[in-house]
Amino acid sequence: MNKSDNPEETAKKKAEREAKQRESEQLMHRLIQEIDDDPDNYHTYYDLGALLVNLKSYTQAEELMVKALGLFADKSRTAKDTLTYGLGNVYYEAGEYQKAIEQFNQVKDTKLKSDAYMMLAQSYMGNNDHKTALAFALTAAENHQQDPQVNQLIADNLLAVGSFKDAAKYYDKTLASDPKNGRAQFDRGIAAVVLEEDASEYFEQAKRLDSKYYENGQKRLADIQAALTQKKDNQSKA
Repeated sequence: MNKSDNPEETAKKKAEREAKQRESEQLMHRLIQEIDDDPDNYHTYYDLGALLVNLKSYTQAEELMVKALGLFADKSRTAKDTLTYGLGNVYYEAGEYQKAIEQFNQVKDTKLKSDAYMMLAQSYMGNNDHKTALAFALTAAENHQQDPQVNQLIADNLLAVGSFKDAAKYYDKTLASDPKNGRAQFDRGIAAVVLEEDASEYFEQAKRLDSKYYENGQKRLADIQAALTQKKDNQSKA
């Protein structure tokens, strides 16, 4: 019997899902009550919006954040920017990257600006505009040089635009801080293949740490290897 067919395992997963659902519902009720008790606290609207996004209730989250922006637009810059950032997150998670970009570009608050640059980079990446994404990721890195998430974002976009040597450098930075990052291990392996380095250790780590990403990446790896072989064949014939 496959592990996924195990009745005990299935029942356990179902119980965990139901427990998380109850926890989310309780948190939602508490946040709604907090808004009723203190309607001038913009943080509660932000937290409720984030919870709705987590529950994939994107339409409700959008309606809430737009309403909150209307309530707090003239009250403080920080409140407006926080809620604008929150609305950007709603659109990003919903896959509406252009709408997300419009929101993140409006954030002016100093503390939020660096996070907004990160989200702009991810949003442009979602739109397959890797050059613009790279520019914002590098800007975000000015304040987060040791952040493995930022370094991985830079590496991903460098890889996408074909800057394999620089991508490898940033994946190395990522893995120095986060060695159990299976995705970064695999993509570092991709860079190694193109750079004609030994990639076996990266792929072994990726398979162990994130088997799903490893399996999904096999076609991409095969395509890259085929392209490199074709390039060598063409060069030998020239």
